[in-house]
Amino acid sequence: MFELFKNLGAWLVGGEQWAGSDGIATRIAEHLQYSLLATLVAAAIALPVGLLIGHTGRGAFVAINLSSFGRALPTVGLVVLVFLASGLSMWPVYIALVALAVPSIVTNTYAGMTAVDPEVRDAARGQGMKAHQVLFQVELPLALPLIMTGLRLALIQVVATATIAAYVSFGGLGRYVFDGLAQRDLVQVLGGAVLVAVVAIVLDLALSGLQRLLFRNRPTTLKSA
Repeated sequence: MFELFKNLGAWLVGGEQWAGSDGIATRIAEHLQYSLLATLVAAAIALPVGLLIGHTGRGAFVAINLSSFGRALPTVGLVVLVFLASGLSMWPVYIALVALAVPSIVTNTYAGMTAVDPEVRDAARGQGMKAHQVLFQVELPLALPLIMTGLRLALIQVVATATIAAYVSFGGLGRYVFDGLAQRDLVQVLGGAVLVAVVAIVLDLALSGLQRLLFRNRPTTLKSA
């Protein structure tokens, strides 16, 4: 076991592992590209849905059940299905990652909207605000912390799952996992897994720190649980 971790450490810090088109730096950049693009697309889809459901109160069952759907989604199976339909491309990977990210964003956006104190909404309407003004000037700013939490959770889930790009012969850190399995190279497999975990942790800490910085002096007017 000691020898395994020694070899893993040597693999992670070896200069040859970081250079070239197959190096760790390139693989991290590819992994981040897949993850960030998929999360942005998911946000563009999920945020309007979550805001609409939370604002109108209609279709709440969609937001509630999406969370369970996200946990039950067979990501690799979805990749294979889209791959068979579309051929060799990144589309299967992006579709699977977007489908994975949408539930977290929708459910947290809905939760943030429903957590806004109804009295605050009534006060805004009483001041003559129209529906869209209440949504964007009152509800959305108050729900933003929970919405950002949903985006953060979605991104971390996507980063952890983006290794599937290598399953259909593309790049990212999953390349080390799948190539290592094919070559029976345990050090390479562990190296890929460690790098994915490190990227996810760094992103989580960075987004968590940004969230605290943005909302540290913000008074809360959300209703208590």
